[in-house]
Amino acid sequence: MTTKQELKALVYEQVARIGKALSSPKRLELLDLLAQGEKSVEILANEAGIDKQLASAHLKALREARLVNTRREGKYIFYRLSAQSVSRLCVNLRETAEEHLVELRDALAQMTSQPETLVSETREVLLEKARKGEIVVIDVRPPTEFNIAHLPYARSMPLTEIEQRLAELPRDKEIVAYCRGPFCLLSEDAVAMLGAHGFHIKRMLDGVSEWEAAGLSLEHG
Repeated sequence: MTTKQELKALVYEQVARIGKALSSPKRLELLDLLAQGEKSVEILANEAGIDKQLASAHLKALREARLVNTRREGKYIFYRLSAQSVSRLCVNLRETAEEHLVELRDALAQMTSQPETLVSETREVLLEKARKGEIVVIDVRPPTEFNIAHLPYARSMPLTEIEQRLAELPRDKEIVAYCRGPFCLLSEDAVAMLGAHGFHIKRMLDGVSEWEAAGLSLEHG
């Protein structure tokens, strides 16, 4: 018969499975990518900058921890987060790390080449400004990610299309760009690109995961 102490050890062991699955930097990056929506192994490998075999090995570990699910379509395998709670877990983990690790804060500061371009308003203030049309919010992620979920009142303007779509943006309003969260550099590139063309541009560190973790609604489709 299993003793209470053995059961206690067992439950901690099961919880530790999640910690082990999250112990790889690349797995955390893959989860960040999957928080944007379902993706194939090939796309995940390309966006994470690793080969398909290594991506598959990391994804297998995440699947064994029940953090991701799969489906097959012909010869392709697609991965998705097993629940929205996985995305919230990643956001909470990142926020805790930033709170306690000065090394992370230093690295984030170095990633932000123009700290003066970061928005200072709260999410609620930004949302109200976007609702009133006082600012224009652009989502610079790929269109497939935008269609899955995006911030309210945002318009899709992938980084690769900005140069060809400058005429769509107003020059008399502030533009706010966002991408996949604080570790994503797409919005940083958008700021540099639009700033060079004379636009009043800022960026937010939030992505859809951070927005949803804060209890705010998203738009879909």
